[in-house]
Amino acid sequence: MTAVRQADATWEGDLASGHGVVKAVTSGALGELPVTWASRTEAPDGRTSPEELIAAAHASCFCMALSAGLGKSGTPPDRLSVSARVTIDEVDGGFKVVSSALTVKGRVPGIDDVGFAKAADDAKDGCPVSQALMGNAELSVVATLER
Repeated sequence: MTAVRQADATWEGDLASGHGVVKAVTSGALGELPVTWASRTEAPDGRTSPEELIAAAHASCFCMALSAGLGKSGTPPDRLSVSARVTIDEVDGGFKVVSSALTVKGRVPGIDDVGFAKAADDAKDGCPVSQALMGNAELSVVATLER
């Protein structure tokens, strides 16, 4: 199964004072989201950034991978809540995504803390967005079962 998704971006002006928009073309779900350099490196002020979009992609991908893994092991989740914190930093005179830190809380009947942590670690390594980031950014996951 092959799937292709498209997003488009436009930019006007120089880097420091310019501005742009990004939109999800395939689904139309995002509408037009404003982006600026300042929204990447300073206060977002209602605008997004590529790193925030990566965080959204990573959180949702990880949710799906963890849900699939838990289901395959016979302990499907009732609920998973995931946060992804993507960090951009200056490295060797340029900017780079240096990490994506995942935090997951889950209600998963029939699993213990160790099993949930193992499933989360497997999902971190197995989700397609993680695989795209792997080797380029530090990936981590903290998993907590809700009782």
